This record gives sequence, C-alpha cells and structure tokens, in this order.
Amino acid sequence: MKRQSGFTLIEVMMVVVILGILASIALPAYTDYVLRGKLAEAYSELASMRVKLEQYFQDNRTYEGACAAGTIAPLPVGRYFTYTCPTLTATAFTVRADGVAAEGLGGLRYTIDQNNARATPLVPAGWTSNTGCWIRRKDGSC
Repeated sequence: MKRQSGFTLIEVMMVVVILGILASIALPAYTDYVLRGKLAEAYSELASMRVKLEQYFQDNRTYEGACAAGTIAPLPVGRYFTYTCPTLTATAFTVRADGVAAEGLGGLRYTIDQNNARATPLVPAGWTSNTGCWIRRKDGSC
C-alpha cells in the first residue's frame, strides 16, 4: 500500500495561528516606525525655519513680514504637516506645524520660537503630552 504525503488540517491551522501571533506583534511596531518617520519632517522643517527667520531678523532687524513668499524664510510645503507663523512681531516669532489628518497625524502640533523653545502643545487622543520638547513617540518621550 502506498503512503500518502502532505499536511494535515491541524498542521496547517497551527501555522496559521503562529503567523497570526507574529503579525499581531509586528504590525503595531511597524506602524509606530512609519509614524516616527513622518514626524521627522516637522523636526527638520521647524529647525530650518528657525534658522531662516534668524537670517531674516539679521537683515531686517524685525521678524515682521517673514514667513511670506519671496522672503528668505517662506513657509515650507510639507506632505505630513502644514506650517504657519501665528506670531510675528518685531522681536518674537512662533512657527507651528500641524499634522495632516489624512496622513494619520491629525491633532498633533509642534512649535518653535525665537528662543529655540520646542514644544508639543497638542497631541492626539491616546498620546502623552510633553510641552517641553518635540515628542517622538506616543508615550511622550522626546
């Protein structure tokens, strides 16, 4: 009599269960990794804007009028964040980066000012806020 070879249904189901367990561990880690990559846009653009605004101040002795197109410090166009300058006075500025909701960053805000004070004043639900730095993870670490 010839012996049949192959996998039993139980063996196949065990493989499916093991793959499901591995996926349930790997998927959240990968999602967090992708999210941290998106946050890097805000860090680099805000730091760059601070330098440009200081150059504008050196040339004009005021921050007023900066952040406009055609100046040395125009607002960047980002994929994951929108950038604004809510505060522009003669001696102070604030640049703000607000996360784009369609990219999974809605409710996230980073700011920087003339003193290089970096803050995360607004975070999405489920995140831990930290107003003394730019947070890099959902747990509020910098």
